[in-house]
Amino acid sequence: MTDPFAFRIKSLRFDETYTPDSGTRLTTNFANLARGEHRQQNLANALRMIDNRFNDLASWDNPQADRYAVELDIISVDLDLDGSGDAFPAIEVLQTTILDRRTGTRMQGLVGNNFSSYVRDYDFSVVLPEHNKGRDSFSLPEDFGALHGKIFKAFVASEAFTARFRKPPVICLSVSETKSYERTANTHPVLGVEYVPSGASLTEQYFGQMGLQVRYFMPPKSVAPLAFYHSGDLLNDYTNLELIGTISTMEAFQKIYRPEIYNANSVAGQVYRPSLKHRDFSPTLVVYDREERARLATEQGRFAEEAFIKPYRARLTEWSAEVAA
Repeated sequence: MTDPFAFRIKSLRFDETYTPDSGTRLTTNFANLARGEHRQQNLANALRMIDNRFNDLASWDNPQADRYAVELDIISVDLDLDGSGDAFPAIEVLQTTILDRRTGTRMQGLVGNNFSSYVRDYDFSVVLPEHNKGRDSFSLPEDFGALHGKIFKAFVASEAFTARFRKPPVICLSVSETKSYERTANTHPVLGVEYVPSGASLTEQYFGQMGLQVRYFMPPKSVAPLAFYHSGDLLNDYTNLELIGTISTMEAFQKIYRPEIYNANSVAGQVYRPSLKHRDFSPTLVVYDREERARLATEQGRFAEEAFIKPYRARLTEWSAEVAA
């Protein structure tokens, strides 16, 4: 059987004039900022936070803390499964570009950063609740996340990806509220101090299906560790400026969406247990609706079921079996 996945990549600049594309998940970090009456102020504040944090971390040869700016592009990945030209919006990530204002040069940063997927909504907001409905104890469905993982790995291995991006993606997420994290003696000059979790979270297992492993680091002047999902060697495969681009971008989003953790007024200690019930934090100047995000996740999961899973189920099952073999 011929590989049914024809990947098409589109790019859209994320700036103060950004308007979400029709195929973008509305719960995605960057799309959520660009809605409502405060949209332009939200975008301006978020972009300012990113640039300020980048210059804070890239402090060498940067006495005025204004040498660099981070340019962000939303990378949308569509899947054409039957050659008809009709495509399903499968994946969205962010691409960073680093502008050196002193030299006028631009450096390609990392792709990944944020991660958005309708199929992940389907797995977590449709498949998982239905599987556990009426059960006495929580369990995972067989092959939970397997299809999603194969799609992601096929994309990273595709000609569309390798022709455009120099390095494998790094995805930066929040820590899990269900785990505790212990500080280690390992410290990286940019990523900061490493933490290790008390066990594997459901997100770790899910991203493991995507071929990604995770390490947890709390960057300098941060208050909580971030989860860095990657393949290869996180500490040696990427430059300091590339890593700073990811940290500054995703830390800004996490401060906005999870201020109880990432904008807390106290720093994570030797053993850290994150909680969204924490009350000693400083809210940002960005307005958003967390309850709406939770509700829309289910709606977006149903969309994936009706537009992708059901109509292509037989073909997807056959393809998955061939990949497994």
